[in-house]
Amino acid sequence: MTLVSIITPSYNQAAFLEQTIQSVLSQEYPSIEYILVDGGSTDGSLEIIERYRQRFAWWVSEPDSGQAQALNKGFLHATGEIVAWLNSDDLYLAGAVSQAVTALQNNPKLGFVFGDAITIDATGNPLSRLRFEDYHLLDLIGFRIICQPAVFMRRSVLELAGNLDESYHYLLDHQLWIRLARQAPFQHVPATWAAARHHAAAKNVSQAAGFGQEAFWILDWMEADSELAPQVHSNQRRIRAGAHRLNARYLLDGGFPASALRAYSQALWLSPGFALQHWHRMLYAALSLLGGKNLAEWYYRIKRKPRRSSASDAGLPPTRRR
Repeated sequence: MTLVSIITPSYNQAAFLEQTIQSVLSQEYPSIEYILVDGGSTDGSLEIIERYRQRFAWWVSEPDSGQAQALNKGFLHATGEIVAWLNSDDLYLAGAVSQAVTALQNNPKLGFVFGDAITIDATGNPLSRLRFEDYHLLDLIGFRIICQPAVFMRRSVLELAGNLDESYHYLLDHQLWIRLARQAPFQHVPATWAAARHHAAAKNVSQAAGFGQEAFWILDWMEADSELAPQVHSNQRRIRAGAHRLNARYLLDGGFPASALRAYSQALWLSPGFALQHWHRMLYAALSLLGGKNLAEWYYRIKRKPRRSSASDAGLPPTRRR
């Protein structure tokens, strides 16, 4: 049976870590190699890790330079044919691993597969649906984002592409997807595999500006890359619009509607049709600035509301303490 290596990088996420661990261990797929890399947590995470230590193929708790370095440590210990990572505040939904394995087995040419996801709040209540479609390399170059916890990679392709670039702290995953996509085709699977948690301490909320900055770093990297540069130059306005649109999205999530609207205006000038795919986000930002924040939040909640109304209905694992 195909072995799947799953890595959880962790640092001071004791409030969520146990449910993350349980979402991996409760997968019905029987051949999982679980690796946990902790950055030297001081918030009680080690007590949780100790309770599950017999279930880890390898684990460590020591200082590191950030998420990318922690994951690269995990990759070095991974022996599975398929590799994935699940951050210490996110969750796998039921059936995620087995469905990803089936998708990769059905098409041996694929380098990675990705599914859909939901977002949840700090207490596990569903917030929104994240539905994707089949993308190509040009979509990734144009900053079409996929949901990291819903990605499963073939380790042989990861080895060809190289591990995470440790100079990135926010869009480290997206830069890796681009490098993987240069090595092999990839595919979307229309199934919901993960729950991405949005909470006050999450990077996409507390450090929102960093995502936009790294989008433009990625753009500079692509323009300097001999293989990617021709595609970037041929689609320059669309790709630059994508970088501004991504910047706007994270600024809005971080609570900066004025800055988000400025970024959206740049995207509109470069590629109106592409930028207007986020028209509901633009409306939310504008209403927030006009003093209609409550109305904006109500509208946005209705626009993005999941069909399922509770965490248990969404297939989220309950928190159990041993």
